[in-house]
Amino acid sequence: MLKKVFCISLLSIGVLVFSQKKWTIQECVDYAIKNNLQIQAQAYNKDVQTKNLEMAKREYLPGVSGTISNSASFGNSQFVNTSIRNDNFNNNANVGANILVYNNGRLEKTIRKTGFDLDASLQDIETIKNNISLQIAQQYLNVMLNREIKKISESAMENAQRLYDRAKITTDVGTTAQTVLAEATASLAREKQNVKTAQINVDKALFAMAQLLQLQDYKTFDVVDIPVPDELTPQTESVEEVLNIAYTSQPIVKAAEIRIKAAEAQTEVVKTNFYPTISATAGIGSFYNNRLNTNNISGTPQLYIKEHSFADQYRENFGQQLSLSANIPIFNKGITKLQVEQTKINEVIAKNNLEQQKFQLKQDIQQAQFNADSNYEIYVAAIEAEKSTRLALDFAEKSYEAGRSTIYDVTIARNNFANAQGSVAQAKYNYLFSIKVLDFYAGRGITL
Repeated sequence: MLKKVFCISLLSIGVLVFSQKKWTIQECVDYAIKNNLQIQAQAYNKDVQTKNLEMAKREYLPGVSGTISNSASFGNSQFVNTSIRNDNFNNNANVGANILVYNNGRLEKTIRKTGFDLDASLQDIETIKNNISLQIAQQYLNVMLNREIKKISESAMENAQRLYDRAKITTDVGTTAQTVLAEATASLAREKQNVKTAQINVDKALFAMAQLLQLQDYKTFDVVDIPVPDELTPQTESVEEVLNIAYTSQPIVKAAEIRIKAAEAQTEVVKTNFYPTISATAGIGSFYNNRLNTNNISGTPQLYIKEHSFADQYRENFGQQLSLSANIPIFNKGITKLQVEQTKINEVIAKNNLEQQKFQLKQDIQQAQFNADSNYEIYVAAIEAEKSTRLALDFAEKSYEAGRSTIYDVTIARNNFANAQGSVAQAKYNYLFSIKVLDFYAGRGITL
């Protein structure tokens, strides 16, 4: 019984420890990269390209095959002026090898093209990883924002509680009217509702994060709080500086550049169809034959048949073959020329795709810098508004304590201050994400 209780206790502790685990941003990114289905699907495509490259390299090796055949025939055959029984059994065995001698470098060019396909698929995986990392960073900051808003709501609720406690005392002793307590009660109820709403928003943000990670158990999911500086500084990098780094570091651009090389390599592969293909073959083989009717034929002793043994015939009939053949293209309806023109079009498409990716990247970086600059200005303006509303709240509280204003005036001032604090938090995290986007394009990774 004690052993059973001990085991249950250990299990309970294990579950509790797991439920209390808080994920860091790096753990979230690592888990998403390892388990994301989109990344796994792209990884399978990479595996296919890897096998294609392996097969292309093995085309240099000779192909070797062996054949064994058996046949039997039964019936009569015409022999001079008579018909004789002619039953036969035949066995043949051959081993042959063929190897490509010349094809204007088709094998080498195919390997080169397939290698480019593999490199491009690797860059596609990195692109997906980067996109997921950005999404996780944004959602992580969203969790932090909602937690800060919750703290602001809790602070407002504490102030409302103090006002309620004071209003209850003064109302009970008869120094203030019942309406003061009613207003304080309503204000406290509103702040409690705001705290509840803020908590729900935190839970929603965590739920969205768990869904992004594709976690099954989202109810116990939680993340570590990250330190955020109280004061932020403007970013100073220009679009050109970030863009120059992005053009050489972003995998989506690298993939587009590699696919241009792959398209050019495919053109070279198709051009080899204009040239002869020379192949060499070699083979060895032997055969065995048995007439089956080994008795005298029509009573004629001269036609008595005695078969050699299987081993003797295979030894006596053993032979070798060597051949060199050339396949020279003369006329194939102009299809090869059209195929070359088609691959040239694919080269243009690949180059156009690179320009599209660069243009999109430039727009994304310009947008990220615009967001960073505008969010910083909003942040600075929100700081000033927070200071003003803080001062207004101080005056309202002092005026209320002196009996020159109502609890309603204090509630309005406190709501204005809470809204200003929320605006500061919103602007701060929007600016932080804008900076992280620029860091991402500048090749500095995603860190919080």
